[in-house]
Amino acid sequence: MFKKRVYINMSKPKKLILVSAEHHPYHKKWLQLSQEVAQTLGLDFELKLEDYVFAIEHGVTDELGMAGLPQLFVEMEDGRIAVVLSEVPLDSNYQPDFEKSKAEVIEKIKNIE
Repeated sequence: MFKKRVYINMSKPKKLILVSAEHHPYHKKWLQLSQEVAQTLGLDFELKLEDYVFAIEHGVTDELGMAGLPQLFVEMEDGRIAVVLSEVPLDSNYQPDFEKSKAEVIEKIKNIE
């Protein structure tokens, strides 16, 4: 009798890609968060400035197909690209919570299949 083989994609994260704009009010915070996550997970890091084509192809878009910036992506060893952060959650004072974002990004990256 034949046994069915099941192959599991074991591709690992390779690189974090931040698509941002220097004029964005939280650009430096996004950059810091991205670099910290990359260092924590031992990943390469790439910054793309105002690369809307990349963001539209791989990221979160609105009803008109436009992508807002910044967005953070992870590139896997097999070439797949997944968005891991497109909005920073707010804290109890309605301020961006970058520490919570960092934890969420790390968790998402660890759970990508």
